[in-house]
Amino acid sequence: MSLFVLHVSLTFGLLLAAAAAGVVGLRRQGASDVVYGLSALAAAGGAGFAVVHGFLGESPAALALPGGLPGVGIRLRIDSLSLVFLVVVNAVAALVSLYAVGYGRHEHPGRVLALYPLFLIGMNVVLIADDAFTFLIGWEFMSLASWGMVAARHEDPEARRAAHLYLLMACGGAFALLFAFGVLAGHAGDYAFAAIRARTLTGWMPELALVLILIGTGSKAGLVPLHVWLPLAHPAAPSHVSALMSGVMTKVAIYGTIRLVFDLMPTPQWYWALPFLFAGISTALIGLLQALVERDLKRLLAFSTIENIGIIYVALGLAVAFTATHLAAPAAVALTAALFHVANHAVMKSLMFCGAGAVLHAAHSKDLEKLGGLFNRMPATGALMLIGAAAISALPPLNGFASEWMVFQAILASPALPVEGLRFLVPAVGAVLALVAALAAACFVRAYGIAFLGRPRSPEAAAAHEVDRVSLAAMALMAGLCIAGGVLAPLVVEALRPATLQLVNAGLPAQAGPVPLTLTPFDGTRSTYNGFMIAVFLLVSSFLASWGVHRIATRATRRAPAWDCGFPDASPATQYTASSLGQPIRRVFGPIALRVRQQIAMPPPGSTAPAEFRLSMTDPVWSLFYVPLARLVELLSWQFNILQFLTIRRYLTLMFAALVLLLVVVVLWR
Repeated sequence: MSLFVLHVSLTFGLLLAAAAAGVVGLRRQGASDVVYGLSALAAAGGAGFAVVHGFLGESPAALALPGGLPGVGIRLRIDSLSLVFLVVVNAVAALVSLYAVGYGRHEHPGRVLALYPLFLIGMNVVLIADDAFTFLIGWEFMSLASWGMVAARHEDPEARRAAHLYLLMACGGAFALLFAFGVLAGHAGDYAFAAIRARTLTGWMPELALVLILIGTGSKAGLVPLHVWLPLAHPAAPSHVSALMSGVMTKVAIYGTIRLVFDLMPTPQWYWALPFLFAGISTALIGLLQALVERDLKRLLAFSTIENIGIIYVALGLAVAFTATHLAAPAAVALTAALFHVANHAVMKSLMFCGAGAVLHAAHSKDLEKLGGLFNRMPATGALMLIGAAAISALPPLNGFASEWMVFQAILASPALPVEGLRFLVPAVGAVLALVAALAAACFVRAYGIAFLGRPRSPEAAAAHEVDRVSLAAMALMAGLCIAGGVLAPLVVEALRPATLQLVNAGLPAQAGPVPLTLTPFDGTRSTYNGFMIAVFLLVSSFLASWGVHRIATRATRRAPAWDCGFPDASPATQYTASSLGQPIRRVFGPIALRVRQQIAMPPPGSTAPAEFRLSMTDPVWSLFYVPLARLVELLSWQFNILQFLTIRRYLTLMFAALVLLLVVVVLWR
């Protein structure tokens, strides 16, 4: 029995067993432990098998199973690209499942238990599919299972609205992917990926396929303007499901983009980079601005996911531009940066969503205005979320800095581009991306400071308590990966080398030099980064500073009240709030990018009644694009409503006319 057969059998067998246990034990005590335990074991096994495949050099490996379309079957295959995503998806899923063993008992276990393993099955099928039919089946499994978990709190109107919008966007994305595969497979005459690779699209067909691919995968990843479902659906789901949807499912969508554009499509043209760059930087900026003014912790993290998806698409756009202009080394750097950030964001965002779930369970709120002072009550969760916030803010020596630094290294290679327009566009994108990186740090200073520092803003926050040890252990492992990904960045980059060699025929130089663990994107004459040395410097300097303070300070311990600004025993309401910290961003970007509306009601002179301040924000994409689109659809539906009341004779006439039109299209197509 080959390793690939063993991999597929054990991983999917355990997940199917977990799904069956979820159905059988819907209302039984302890069923969640069995389901999430089996899911963690299956995901860990899937990641382990992928690592073994990579070490043994047994990729690519293929497997054909009966079923699927007649004459096609179910074709599975792993190669260097799928191995990268199998490790990322399953490693993070294993840790989130471990977290759910403790936390999932509190999140409507009977409503998500059977769907959770099916969700993991769908994502794994997408990653190893080797034909269009199997890919789409896995994609729909992933979509429908996650939709069911978003709708777990169906008694909540907001959850129902989120589930409805998510299902609508998922159906639209699936249709776009179906048409994209129709273009690719129709030209190749076969649904198998090998046949699609062998037949190159010509004329305007590659551009049509590219647009359909970006719509289909971008709707799942959260690419602007297809992102509107994400800040509604991710917070509506249970927190461990939110961690998987935001940290992992969006990366499966990016896998779809990379697989279709870099593997199945012909060699790209330079202008293919334009939709990647424009959509990517718009996504990053809009997502971050929304996060900066959001007061719901889980919605804030969802908007942050949109921002990071934008960064990844910018890196993919750079890879397309460099590949099209035959600049192999910068293309390898850009693609490596994209894959590296995929892995980093999966870990960082899963950690943050798990931390948000712990906060929600302990303080019974995810509203930043009702939190505060949680570090004293949840020190372990606070310390772990601090690591995640620093990593996602791209602070060295953590993993977020290493991958974003590589994106900027690819941007700095833009003067070598032979297309003059790209030589101007890419630095402009880099400037906006630098602004985004700076604002991201401000976003998480605001989120973490309001939630964990200061005084409790509600009785629930004052009574918060630490979560269970199993959940803390899972979060600690994620935090450890955030540290290891930055300190050991050259080892991660070296592991990504086979994937970049497969896709752009180039890889980064061997990550070995006079100084150990130095990340070298191009060669030793250009910029390098050593997270290990930075970590050592920070540890040594912190130790010396602490030692110096204790050495100089007197031995006597003095206790005194903290400075209270002249207001002793002030109410917690006198502290800075999430809304007040976000006010500068609202003032600058509110009228244009955030659609902010403020209403202030002042009491009459002499009245002791408090003033009222009301703030509402609307996503500009929703109000400028989707609302007019919905009105247009409604108008057209009324115009076509007459078709409901035709006679049978007229229905038959319409059917005959449609058949004739279809035959004419087929003749002209050929």
